[in-house]
Amino acid sequence: MRAGIRKNALLSVSDKAHIAELAGFLFAQGYQLISTGGTLAHLKAKGIDAIDVAELTHFPAILNGRVKTLSPYVHAGILAKRKRAEHMQTLSDLHIEPIGMVVVNLYPFFENANSDMVLEELVEFIDIGGPAMLRAAAKSFFDVTVISDVSDYDWVMEEIKMRGDTALETRKYLAGKAFNLTAAYDAAISKRLLGEEMPAYFQGSFQKRMDLRYGENPHQKAAFYTDTTQPGALRDFAQLQGKALSFNNLRDMDMAWRLLQDFTEPACCGVKHTIPCGVALGRTAFEAWSGAHRCDPISIFGGIVAFNRGLDAQTAESLCRLFLELVAAPAFSDEALAVFSKKKNLRLIRIEADLSDRLACVKVDGGLLVQQIDNCFSTDWQPVTRVKPTEAQLKDLHFAQRVVKHVKSNAVAVAYRGRALGISGGETNRISAAQLAVARAKEKQTKGLVLASDGFFPFRDVVDFAADAGIAAIVQPGGSIRDAESIAAADAHGIPMIFTGMRHFKH
Repeated sequence: MRAGIRKNALLSVSDKAHIAELAGFLFAQGYQLISTGGTLAHLKAKGIDAIDVAELTHFPAILNGRVKTLSPYVHAGILAKRKRAEHMQTLSDLHIEPIGMVVVNLYPFFENANSDMVLEELVEFIDIGGPAMLRAAAKSFFDVTVISDVSDYDWVMEEIKMRGDTALETRKYLAGKAFNLTAAYDAAISKRLLGEEMPAYFQGSFQKRMDLRYGENPHQKAAFYTDTTQPGALRDFAQLQGKALSFNNLRDMDMAWRLLQDFTEPACCGVKHTIPCGVALGRTAFEAWSGAHRCDPISIFGGIVAFNRGLDAQTAESLCRLFLELVAAPAFSDEALAVFSKKKNLRLIRIEADLSDRLACVKVDGGLLVQQIDNCFSTDWQPVTRVKPTEAQLKDLHFAQRVVKHVKSNAVAVAYRGRALGISGGETNRISAAQLAVARAKEKQTKGLVLASDGFFPFRDVVDFAADAGIAAIVQPGGSIRDAESIAAADAHGIPMIFTGMRHFKH
């Protein structure tokens, strides 16, 4: 090393963006630059003077580069406490240079974790030396500046230019970012290798995609994070136009997309406050939208509308006649985009990815509840009454059950010919849920309605009410100790009723 140089910066990055600018600045500030492999070659190609870390470690890179920086000459130089005389004497006795800055970003495991790469190849993207240096430098933030994020280069350069060095608070913050990164990185690796849904330690690896204006209410801070370990509908969507997305927009969009994925036919779902307020099937997206809008034209105003089919100009024209917060679909024709462009604040979202979540998590104070996603339906439908449902009624019962699964319990959905005309959820008793759903449905249709419940009937009152209201068929899980009473009521009224044996509570 050049005599008299005591400011040493170690640069070893996978992402080479702007590293040459940072390195050139540091060199001009009197830093000796120490680098590795591809980073060293990149800097030299840019005409920047740097030395190979092997000159520091007195040991060549071995095992195809797996071991380069795992050396006491690196880690002692990072970890030594500058104000502790014995530490500095040890460095001097062993001819180890102190390292005051570490700039590292990691092998791209995040980017490859979802690929079809065989495990033998994927493990080569597990960085060992990088996290070790980041953690060492972060632990030593009283003396060492650690940079793990390309976006921090400009900030650090400006501070050094103004102060001659980074401030302690800056180093502390950057250390926190480094530990934040290595924690997420290790969590992603652990998830891929374990393959367990519910391991001994529940870890997450999420990266901030955007800050949100606020949360559910203006006084609540909020941000949107995406999973680094798996694809997903809300990780991979594209916003084509409109205002910035809100916390509530994203929750409603997630709910709508989950519901739509339960249908193979063209379907449209309107959502307000994470509750479906209009769901319908059709031969086309336009037909599905027309049906969904007729389900509840009052509630759908100011909500979001999502489709599982692409949109054309006709559908766009109809949607634009109504005030909506957001429209989501897997595709938009050029003509549809031209129509939507006239409503510049309307958020347009292209969303194509299949659902990927296998777990649902709910934060509770001091803990986390984790469960498997409710992603299946019973295939064992048992008619329990003397009268059996017709084919048309069965079709509507299947439709209604797919809708009610996504409604907060207690939930009831009333349907007719592929439209959810009445939806009620979040009630504290099932008879109230039934009364509300039926009342909403009968505003549009009085005959041929079918009713689906997410849970069993604790008493026969729901069946009696449904019969008096003209409900033509019922589907419910069954499982109550009073099932016999509900069956007897249905038989007395001549209503066919199906037990599925599977409830769909959404607590």
